[in-house]
Amino acid sequence: MNETLTSQKVHDRLSKHILADGFDLVMDLEKSHDSYIVDVNGAEYLDMFSMFASAAIGYNHPHIKKHQDWLGKCAIIKPSMSDVYNQEFADFIDTFSRVAIPEELQYAFFVSGGALAVENALKTAFDWRTRLNMSRGVDKEAGQVIHFKQAFHGRTGYTMSLTNTNDPRKFMYFPKFDWPRIENPKMFFPFEGENVEKTIALEEQAKKQIEAAFANNPDEIACICLETIQGEGGDNFFRPEFLQYLRDICDEKEVLLIFDEVQCGMGITGTMWAWQHYGIVPDVMSFGKKTQVCGILANKEKLDQVDKNVFKESSRINSTFGGNFIDMMRFKLILEVIEEENLVENSRVMGEYLLSELQKLEADFEQVTNARGRGLWCAFDLPNDSDRDAFWSKCFENKLLVLTCGEKSVRFRPHLTVTKQEIDDSIKIIREVLS
Repeated sequence: MNETLTSQKVHDRLSKHILADGFDLVMDLEKSHDSYIVDVNGAEYLDMFSMFASAAIGYNHPHIKKHQDWLGKCAIIKPSMSDVYNQEFADFIDTFSRVAIPEELQYAFFVSGGALAVENALKTAFDWRTRLNMSRGVDKEAGQVIHFKQAFHGRTGYTMSLTNTNDPRKFMYFPKFDWPRIENPKMFFPFEGENVEKTIALEEQAKKQIEAAFANNPDEIACICLETIQGEGGDNFFRPEFLQYLRDICDEKEVLLIFDEVQCGMGITGTMWAWQHYGIVPDVMSFGKKTQVCGILANKEKLDQVDKNVFKESSRINSTFGGNFIDMMRFKLILEVIEEENLVENSRVMGEYLLSELQKLEADFEQVTNARGRGLWCAFDLPNDSDRDAFWSKCFENKLLVLTCGEKSVRFRPHLTVTKQEIDDSIKIIREVLS
């Protein structure tokens, strides 16, 4: 078979029915390995984007291959997990609990898709605060969400009212709620001198906006929702002091604090969950991408302050498949690898190395600024979007896959299994492109 012709035909066949404007490669599912996507033509691409941060342990990991027959058996039937249970589901829950569910967030709900995870986090908050209102004789639905500029929380119903990243095509022309949108007081790096002052000034502006939102809607705010670290909006970090302010005002106003960790969770920052760096516990957390199956974890003690919350009242939040059975089984194997190979620690160590290399780029190339990161979640800026997009194209030509985000940022989302050699190889390509 002519593989080049096969590659071209794949795009042609897809284009008959879908907008096939993705990467100009066709992945060989069998030959791709470690941090490399192998094209059907034989070309190897060093992957520092990991399927938008969703491929946790590279491609064709031996532990997954070892259990491929078992995975195949699990794929034959797709149970409606919300009502029909099985032993394998319980085994998965046990593994998830042992490896990754934090003690503070013992309630769990599963669904297919990160946006739907956020959607159900919001529904949890709407229900909780509205029931609190009713218990106090306040006849008002709590149906508003305080959220932030440059946020990306998905592209489904409620989340469309939160998402507002640099590319308006993601949300324009779709009906949206007019919910309070707050200045995002992101940090600028190196975080010293004027950059600190600038961030603190933005924090004060954000606080005033948040307090005004509560004053204008005293019984209608259900929650504050934000990505612990903003991704699509520009790899934006927040000071722990600001996150603590959000925790405090949520407690004061009796609304839920939701951290969206669909992208920044599951080890990539060097802790299992990004909020664990700061010791600031959310009431509800959404998860997805690396977890394969998506969903939310919630604080049982907090939610149980309200009778008949969504984790106690049947059918308040639900779906036919209750997530996706085969995704759960794959995630179970991934969790075993993360645990056995100590990959959260690898993320921390390799992330420190990656960031140090990006900081060297910043020192050596005047067009590189704002190098930043936590664990393997790293990024830097280029002068403008045109330069950034040209840089991305050159990287692709040189068989390196990275991601763009925000107005002018380049982001890295390596696999948790990434090696020093793979980082060195990617930096070598970047240096050649920048030169």
